[in-house]
Amino acid sequence: MDSSLLLIITGLVALAIGFFIGKALSSKNTQAQIAEAELQAKRLLEDAQRQAETLQKNKAVEAKQHFLELKEKHDEEVRQRNNRLAESEAKIKQHQQSNTDKFQALQKERQEVQKEKGELQKEKGDFQKEIAQNEAEREKLAKELTATAARGEQLALLQAELEQHQTRYREALEKVSGKTAEEARAELIESIKEEARTAAMAHVKDIMEEAKANANKEAKKIIIQTIQRTGSEQAIENAVTVFNLESDEVKGQIIGREGRNIRALEAATGVDLIIDDTPEAIVLSCFDPLRREVARLALQKLVQDGRIHPARIEEVVEKTRKMLEEQIMEIGERTIIELGIHGLHKDLVRIVGKMRFRSSYGQNLLHHSKETATLCGIMAAELGLSPKVVKLAKRAGLLHDIGKVPDEETELSHALLGAKLAEKAGEHPAVVNAIGAHHDEMEMQYIISPIIQACDAISGARPGARREMMQQYIQRIKDLEALAQSYKGVEKAYAIQAGRELRVMVEADKVSDGESAQLSFDIADKIQKEMQFPGQIKVTVIRETRAVSVAR
Repeated sequence: MDSSLLLIITGLVALAIGFFIGKALSSKNTQAQIAEAELQAKRLLEDAQRQAETLQKNKAVEAKQHFLELKEKHDEEVRQRNNRLAESEAKIKQHQQSNTDKFQALQKERQEVQKEKGELQKEKGDFQKEIAQNEAEREKLAKELTATAARGEQLALLQAELEQHQTRYREALEKVSGKTAEEARAELIESIKEEARTAAMAHVKDIMEEAKANANKEAKKIIIQTIQRTGSEQAIENAVTVFNLESDEVKGQIIGREGRNIRALEAATGVDLIIDDTPEAIVLSCFDPLRREVARLALQKLVQDGRIHPARIEEVVEKTRKMLEEQIMEIGERTIIELGIHGLHKDLVRIVGKMRFRSSYGQNLLHHSKETATLCGIMAAELGLSPKVVKLAKRAGLLHDIGKVPDEETELSHALLGAKLAEKAGEHPAVVNAIGAHHDEMEMQYIISPIIQACDAISGARPGARREMMQQYIQRIKDLEALAQSYKGVEKAYAIQAGRELRVMVEADKVSDGESAQLSFDIADKIQKEMQFPGQIKVTVIRETRAVSVAR
């Protein structure tokens, strides 16, 4: 078809050429017109050939594309047919496997039925043997019952004779003692009761003393092992920070003209700057370690920069506060990673970081909380509690004093406030209860609560852990002694061991032994309710009787 089209086009072109040539000859134009006509004819012939070649190429491309489409369609049909065959084969294999499994299950059930049938046959034989044995035993028991009935008649006769003898013996005893049998029986029962009560009380006392001794021994062992496995620092916090200078010339820049720089710094930080004759040193005084740290870092930046004026001071102090907030979060995150505590709310992490800049009786609050957490984990493990409870104890030990670093001041005690913060952060109820109950302000409901209370006391009561002012210490000692002497029957009271033990001497003629134990409990309860003290205080009541005679 392409060749015939080409021939047609070529014929048309030839006719056109002949037409132009004939026209040129007929009109007898010049040779130049003939040459031009030939050139145009040649040009037309070339264009016709090019168009024919282009058309032939397009047709070849279309034919090739049509062939590829047919091939792709055929491949797709083959692929679908293969997929259907594969699915059919898979279903057939699945049915074969299912049938095989069912056949094996039936074979297994058949074997089990055969086995049970054999066991039933065996049990049937055993049961028949037992029936035969029971028949023999029944006959034997019938013979024994007959013999027993005969002996029972003899025993009845002997019992009747014995009762007659007992009646005569009782009548003789009543005549001799002058009491009836009921009265004598009541006296005997009462005597036996009194003896049993005395013996029981002595036995109970021995058991209680033994239990107390074992419990104290075991408790001391656990506490000693816990303390020995924990190394702690001494009290290091102070109310002042010394800022060292390279030279005394910087003091003038810090003070500023008419003291405006130092006033601006004190107003921005809330810290008193004491500049005296101490060479190359400035004292930063404030009860809040966080403020002192802000003042120290801000002063360090100002001195290094050299530009010290009120506007610059406020800018540097604000930047220092933001930087310290980031540092607080880093301290909190580093602490929980160090203790292996996970999933702590970010607000609690921030509070843990703030503990680094708080102190209690001179003891750094973060160090105390970390020490308490470590002690709680060790003590819970020593008591044999589960790993989950050990983790909860360590967690509660770290968070037990979070109420001491609140963002806003409240009227709640630090234990109840800490429990409220922990509950708000979604902590476990056992952790919340341990925080709120570590000063007995809540009822202890979980096993970790007394552990946290004991470890808190251990951390605060160890030598060198805390420090208090001499005046406060002396006043606390006086208050302890005065509280004990306010009770009736107390002769003297002495606070010993740095106020950790109170010995009370009572008058023997006014206070009995039983009242001494009650007095010890009452004094300890009143101290716990009315006084504030670190650690714990042991109350010992001493009662003694002295008999004095003079030989002349």
